[in-house]
Parts: sequence; C-alpha cells; structure tokens
Amino acid sequence: MNKLPVILIVDDDDMNIAMAKSILENNVRAEIITASSGNKCLDILSYRQGAIDLILLDIAMPGMDGLQTLSVIRKNPAYKNMKVIFLTAAADKNTIVKASQLKVDDYVKKPFVPADLIARVKKHMFAPVNNAQVDDIFKALDKLGL
Repeated sequence: MNKLPVILIVDDDDMNIAMAKSILENNVRAEIITASSGNKCLDILSYRQGAIDLILLDIAMPGMDGLQTLSVIRKNPAYKNMKVIFLTAAADKNTIVKASQLKVDDYVKKPFVPADLIARVKKHMFAPVNNAQVDDIFKALDKLGL
C-alpha cells in the first residue's frame, strides 16, 4: 500500500485550520496534519524528519510569523525545496517581496474559496508527469482500450 502524501496546515486560527482541513480531507487524497504556530510547525518537521509534502502556512501569526517560519525552513538544507503555500488575508508589497525571496510556491487568499484551495494544493502536490516513458505507457494502454 502506498503512503499518502502529507499536508501540514499551520495557522493560529482554529476556524481556518478546521475549514482548510475539511476542504482538503474531502477533495485530496492526503494525510492532513495541523499546527497552531510557527514553532509547532518546526517541531513537526523535526519529529517527522521533514517527511511533509506540502505546508500551508499562515503569514500573520503571533510569535513566529509565516515569513520567519519559512526563513528557518529554507535555512535547513533538508527542507530547502519543501513546497510551501502561504495563506493570507492580505499581503502588502514588502511581504510579497520577502516571500518570493524565500521561494514560497504559491498563495491562497483567506477566506478560502474551496475550489481555489483545492486547485493550488493539487497543482503543487500532483504536478503533471513530464516523462516520455510514462507517456508511452499511457499511449499503449489507450491502444489496448484500458
């Protein structure tokens, strides 16, 4: 049995976590875990030894905000290419510039539009395969009517 991909939702607002988790559990085949702060996010990454496929990270959190959390994540060589989508109600120009410097993969505006959240998560978790050998297999299956 294949292991499901893991999505970590990090937000200090319980309602936002509940909404995002519910939307994703009903529409994406993945294990969904949550954290309520940047520090807890880093603890989970450490505990799971980086075995997280995608982080949905709130920007505005007390204590360690999303930018600070992502900065720590990017400094760890094992996590430097980890996919991160920022969750934001509104981001000013400076925040967007800092986020792009930290190589954030995408943004989802809050309040969540379910279709937007689902599409962005799927885009980054299930990128289209661009492999000639796989394409040949699918073409052969098509010819067989499978």
